[in-house]
Amino acid sequence: MAMYRLILALCTVVLSGLLVGPPSFAHQQKEGLTTVYFNPRTQHIEVMHRIYMHDAEHAVKTLFDKQADILKDPLTQETFARYVSDNFSLTRVLDSANNLSETLPLDTVGYEVEGRFFWVYQETPKPAELGVLRVSHDVLRDIWPEQTNLINFEGLGAVRSLTFAENVSLLEVAF
Repeated sequence: MAMYRLILALCTVVLSGLLVGPPSFAHQQKEGLTTVYFNPRTQHIEVMHRIYMHDAEHAVKTLFDKQADILKDPLTQETFARYVSDNFSLTRVLDSANNLSETLPLDTVGYEVEGRFFWVYQETPKPAELGVLRVSHDVLRDIWPEQTNLINFEGLGAVRSLTFAENVSLLEVAF
């Protein structure tokens, strides 16, 4: 009977670990999500970067200072928001044959800690003609080469997506 209870207890521990998972497995994959929304009401392009707080906490300690605290320190939050803004760009291709392009001036309009995410918000006026946008998205990829950044483009018909993974740091999307 004691052996039966021991086996039952071991099975319960193993199964609960598989079903619930230990906290160390809660966020293993390095990934970020950015939404680029073409707002018809304001005629602006709104950019919303969503980064896991777990990743942001580790990143600020690597990028800025081992004592950096993104949860409590507004200066660390501002510095990290600037880092995100500096590592993302939208460029409108004007003439691909002559390699003419125009970088869209993205203004950082805010950032916040919301639950398990750190958000950075940017915007720029939407050009009358979009054509092809060239996108660079290297947020956190200088720290973690395995970082994957997904961008969804919304507000102009069907959602279009770009995925930045491995060595890809520049992609294009046509409108």
